[in-house]
Amino acid sequence: MKTILITGASSGIGKETAKLFQSKNWNVIATMRNPDTETELKGLDNVLVTKIDVLDPVSINNAVNEGIAKFGSIDVLLNNAGYGAYGILESFSREQIIRQFDTNVIGLLDVTKALLPHFRNNKSGIIINVSSIGGKMAFPLGTLYHGTKFAVEGISESLSYEVEQFGGQVKIVEPGAIATEFTGRSMDFSNDESIAEYQPIVGKVLAAVETMFSQASPASVVAGVIYEAATDGKNQLRYTAGEDAKAVIAQRQQLDDANFIGGMKAQFGL
Repeated sequence: MKTILITGASSGIGKETAKLFQSKNWNVIATMRNPDTETELKGLDNVLVTKIDVLDPVSINNAVNEGIAKFGSIDVLLNNAGYGAYGILESFSREQIIRQFDTNVIGLLDVTKALLPHFRNNKSGIIINVSSIGGKMAFPLGTLYHGTKFAVEGISESLSYEVEQFGGQVKIVEPGAIATEFTGRSMDFSNDESIAEYQPIVGKVLAAVETMFSQASPASVVAGVIYEAATDGKNQLRYTAGEDAKAVIAQRQQLDDANFIGGMKAQFGL
């Protein structure tokens, strides 16, 4: 049986992926910040629920060691933990900016570094990083979030050259609008209503996003693409998840900046 370690497995894409891999007879190390509150995954065979806070390197190393001790080895890492900070840049504190990049970028690097020696010793291992269509193009008010996802794209592509030296792979999964994201704890929206110049764009973007996510794909769609990336044996770097993702990325590849950004402005009524 192969083993996958998943960050951010308490809900959404991470939890759906944990359940899918378990149903396919994989061992699953399902990590989250508060494992004591998890009940569903703990009831499944061959699932280890344990703590990883990607902001805490000690918790990362402990979980990796615990997973290897229980299952013998780890074959796939899914870097899924993250959230979206959206809003006007002027309204974010420096602490909020650091938290967004620490969670989505530095945390991903720390978890990856913790697994690399294990993968190198095994001369194999697949690293799957959950990016977004927001790593290929940008919506208004996403300065921080898109900054992190563009970083994940570059990190992943460059790292792929390194891990090939010992037989490893890096893969990127790029979801579109997913029903579990950008609501509740997965989104941190910031606005300063005293700055009048930004209020028209805030209102228009929030209205458009609400419509966009009313047609979002379920997290299970992304889980299926992650399983494909982990098992298809292909030398393929990027995978899109969701019909909207396929359409938007194709459009971005076909249009120059002026035409694509013009289309975005029209979509958001700007």
